[in-house]
Amino acid sequence: MTKNVQNQLDLLYDILTEHSEECCGSVAECQQIQRLVKSMIADNSVGESSLQQHLTAIYDYSRQGELVQNLNEHIESNQENLQEWINAINPPTVG
Repeated sequence: MTKNVQNQLDLLYDILTEHSEECCGSVAECQQIQRLVKSMIADNSVGESSLQQHLTAIYDYSRQGELVQNLNEHIESNQENLQEWINAINPPTVG
């Protein structure tokens, strides 16, 4: 059974939020991010939304994270990007 788009986005949001808040992660999480993003891009499941623009950058982030010597430094150096992507996936509510 394949996950629907919202489930994929929820999982992606959870992993990116954990990276942002904990400033640490694992290679397995980076690989999971890659699988989620590849699936969403292949299915064109987010359409032409603004989130589509972020998926490639999120994929690149996770690919680099898989290959770097120090993943925690990589995560720390991408804090601004992580926050932008988190907000794109689940925009903060106003009010």
